[in-house]
Amino acid sequence: MSDSNNNVTRPTRGYNLLNFGKGMSIASLVLGICGLIAWYNPLFGYPIAIVGIILGIIGKKKGGKRMALAGIICSAISLVATLANSIAGALLLGGYFDK
Repeated sequence: MSDSNNNVTRPTRGYNLLNFGKGMSIASLVLGICGLIAWYNPLFGYPIAIVGIILGIIGKKKGGKRMALAGIICSAISLVATLANSIAGALLLGGYFDK
């Protein structure tokens, strides 16, 4: 008897390595949530928020639309909060309120 494996169907993996859309949506959501925590320090707040928005936009185009939208919203809120904190810090350090 010969053992022929030519007609054997092999199982394939359940995911496509070229489809990173859902992963980017998840990363956007995670960065958005981290940005809501890191807004108090502009050194961390700006990069986290900007990368979260970028990953959310890419993830929204490729898949995981709801998570990407939630990540974009959280990242935008953290970006605005970081900007407000930067402005308040500059005004306080500049002596604007010392009258």
